[in-house]
Amino acid sequence: MKLVLLFSILVLSASSFAQQTETFDLATYVAPAGWSKSSDTKNVIGFSTTNKQARTYCQMGIYASTNSKGNSLTDFESEWQILVAQTYKPSITPEPVSTPLANGWTEQRGVATFQFDGAESAAMLVTMTGYERCMSFLILTNTQDYFPEIEKFLGSVQLKKMDAPAPPIAIATAPAILGNSNTTHSVIGTWVANASDNSNYRMKNGVMNVITRQYTFMENGTYTFLTKTYDPLVENLLLTKENGTYMVVNGTSVAVVPQKSVIEAWTKKNNTDNWGTFINTQNKPLEKTTYQFTRHYFSGIQQWNLVLQSDKATQRDGPFSSNDTFANAWYYNMPSASYSVIVLPGK
Repeated sequence: MKLVLLFSILVLSASSFAQQTETFDLATYVAPAGWSKSSDTKNVIGFSTTNKQARTYCQMGIYASTNSKGNSLTDFESEWQILVAQTYKPSITPEPVSTPLANGWTEQRGVATFQFDGAESAAMLVTMTGYERCMSFLILTNTQDYFPEIEKFLGSVQLKKMDAPAPPIAIATAPAILGNSNTTHSVIGTWVANASDNSNYRMKNGVMNVITRQYTFMENGTYTFLTKTYDPLVENLLLTKENGTYMVVNGTSVAVVPQKSVIEAWTKKNNTDNWGTFINTQNKPLEKTTYQFTRHYFSGIQQWNLVLQSDKATQRDGPFSSNDTFANAWYYNMPSASYSVIVLPGK
């Protein structure tokens, strides 16, 4: 509780600092001096620092802009659910503090505590809305020691002034993406899920990996499944490609029968999550699975999900989601700027 109260004081502060700036998406900022860059992809730039002797840490992430949900408060609520609530399960949903910014942007800031490694940590989310776009900044820490660096970083952030609403971010499309069936008893369409390994080691050392999984169920009864794994601790990118057939039973379950499944290794182009050079491929065991499925609308984030449930976790989908709205479940989203489809090598 003490940490969140002190963090709340930081929420109300605003400063500016004239130093060398960097640019990501619509934002310019001053990177925290001496911190490690824990992520550097088209979706997120991350910085982290730790004090192993004191057992303290701090992570700061800048997320690529997305289409606004209509206003700054709705944007904050949506981003809180996606970036904070689903992963860290904080103690409360905060009432954000609203601040008008220069260049036509409006800021919302909120903070809440969560339990990590047997102790209290705090998550601060800052969203900035303007020109029908929203950009988010997430800070995680277990100590007030890093508050000066956090304040300095947030005070350095400037977003571009635009004469007209920015166009939607272009995403790669598959044939079924724009035509996801709106029938609640259908799985037809393309569905995407993002996951990461939030182990103690990764949290304390600011090492963030990203696993993207993607189903495409086609009207002819065939499906494809892709998994892209980016991990700073692993030398290569991994790509799983699977195809097969499926059958919907009674509008409540879907039986998946894979015909071929392989995993490919690729180099990282410029040490990023972009595909480099093909290395090798190997077959994966075929895993027949029958899921219970539900198409569920999450009103808080205004997003339809394809919810798949099973008696036990699968190799294909990984561990069950920490979101306990549905038991033993995985949540797949319709493609959007926040949930981009996997772009295959050479595309």
